[in-house]
Amino acid sequence: MVRAKYQNVLDLGESLNIQNGNVTEENGVLKVEGTAATQYEKNLLWDKIKETGGDNPTDIMANIKVADETVYARHTVASGETLGKIAKHYYGDAMKYKDIFAANSDILKNPDMIHPDQELIIPNL
Repeated sequence: MVRAKYQNVLDLGESLNIQNGNVTEENGVLKVEGTAATQYEKNLLWDKIKETGGDNPTDIMANIKVADETVYARHTVASGETLGKIAKHYYGDAMKYKDIFAANSDILKNPDMIHPDQELIIPNL
């Protein structure tokens, strides 16, 4: 029953390709373990848990590790994106584009010139 309640969390974990995933149910508590690629993906899972179970759910225990703690996320540029749009997506603040530009100065020479399929580092702030 509790597994069905959190099926959307499990589906998200699968779509994010969470590694070493393990899900068990014991005494009405769902225990979820796994490794997310980045902190951003871990945050997505926790947001989904809170969306489903509230801010402090007692019927789920999650132990999500992060494989790469050196970055917040990795982002592949899509057509029409700007550093400002990308910053708004990850940080909620378009002006943080400067931080993304600085973290990618090895491949970006101008913050107004990014190209589809470039992989950008989204730094921990």
